[in-house]
Amino acid sequence: MSHSSRDSVVELRPMNQEVTMIRQHRIAVNVQLRKAKKDEQALKRRNITNLCSHSASGEETKGVKLTLEEIISGVNASDPIVCFQATQAARKMLSREKNPPLKCVVEAGLIPKLVEFLTSSLHPCLQFEAAWALTNIASGTSDQTRAVVEGGAVKPLVELLSSPNLTVCEQAVWALGNIAGDGAEFRDSVISSNAIPHLLALISSTTPITFLRNITWTLSNLCRNKNPYPCEKAVEQMLPVLSQLLQHQDSEVLSDTCWALSYLTEGCIERIGQVVDMGVLPRLVQLMTSSELSILTPSLRTVGNIVTGSDHQTQLAIEAGILSVLPQLLLYPKSSIQKEATWTLSNVAAGSQQHIQQLIDCNILPPVLALLKNGEFKVQKEALWMVANFTNGGTVRQLVHLAYSGVLEPLVNLLTIPDAKFVVIILDIIFFLLQAAEKLSKKEYLCLLIEEPGGVDRIKTLQFHENPHVALTAMNIIEKYFSEVGDFKNKVVSVPPGRPPHR
Repeated sequence: MSHSSRDSVVELRPMNQEVTMIRQHRIAVNVQLRKAKKDEQALKRRNITNLCSHSASGEETKGVKLTLEEIISGVNASDPIVCFQATQAARKMLSREKNPPLKCVVEAGLIPKLVEFLTSSLHPCLQFEAAWALTNIASGTSDQTRAVVEGGAVKPLVELLSSPNLTVCEQAVWALGNIAGDGAEFRDSVISSNAIPHLLALISSTTPITFLRNITWTLSNLCRNKNPYPCEKAVEQMLPVLSQLLQHQDSEVLSDTCWALSYLTEGCIERIGQVVDMGVLPRLVQLMTSSELSILTPSLRTVGNIVTGSDHQTQLAIEAGILSVLPQLLLYPKSSIQKEATWTLSNVAAGSQQHIQQLIDCNILPPVLALLKNGEFKVQKEALWMVANFTNGGTVRQLVHLAYSGVLEPLVNLLTIPDAKFVVIILDIIFFLLQAAEKLSKKEYLCLLIEEPGGVDRIKTLQFHENPHVALTAMNIIEKYFSEVGDFKNKVVSVPPGRPPHR
């Protein structure tokens, strides 16, 4: 059928409130189904080994082992060499791989002195050791990060971004990344201290790759968190550079850039618009084909977020080629990628009837229905949302096409799941399909497809379900379509040409 033909479009009304809520899944899925899944990108990073195994002066320092009491005494000394040795000893303490004494150092009151040393421009080695120590304290709990912020570290750390000493500068970037990664409050403290222009100024074609990775990671943390989102000005400052970094060849830079864009596009149509307007969609779709999971995961997440936006933004993603890449990802060996790809398709299906037709034309239904039938349960639930969105927004002919594609057997099999919310959605889908089939005089064939896998018996049983929504919906289906099951059970049903019964 030509999708532009409107004469066969019949509006199907939801049976109950659950179905009317289905389209809201497009926006709410981040909270409801993905359960705010922790991603693979680290919020904070502790510097266990030196950036370049050398001090800020370029020479390796062996340092002195001191007790905490000796460190406290040393940082308060008037001799800069003694201050340096004590600060370095504190940093080494905080850089232990296991159980670093972050809490003890904070409670010892060392932070004010470490912050003071950040401003010792005549002693870059001391600045470096102090910045490193503060980096590792800020990598700890929120309370420990707060102690660094309330100790006044943010402003001098931002000033160190202009240090002529590259190692000092890089350590300051790392420290600010840990502070920004703690949450929206401290992220905004870093932004309001004018860190972004200084960070962006550090990026050039000659920036060492390890340094560029740290800068990109810190920028990604400045894009994190959405209560509130980073301010519009900050996003406008970062996006052009993130767009450029998206063309880089280093996998860590690409991964963190994609994560940054995924944070900006999560649940905010204005931010989605800002990202899409940068023209990054074709590159993101290309990165979805990456063999590296660290790149594939955040690029897919970003594109998935974009199609939660407006129909126009979804169409731009389609034009960038997502429907040629997503079917491959439905077959990916890692179920988390299958889930994310199916979630993305469910949001395309929540769009216009034209988008639903494009899903059909790209032959997306067979692999999605295969996951609905045999995927892990978390993937099955996303496939179910896709079918629900498709059913709720499609034309009568699109719904009948879905029914003929083999959706009924896996739907019937899922009627036994204990989650009443999903059982209601499945029953509503079945009702919609029956309603559509009735409009095109194909009800008897559809009833047979439901009966074959034992669907009628299961729906009858659900009439006595403890959940009143489940019971009422099941009762409506039985009364309207199966009150005389015997009438169609023994009939020879004519099958449309080219549409063999689904067995």
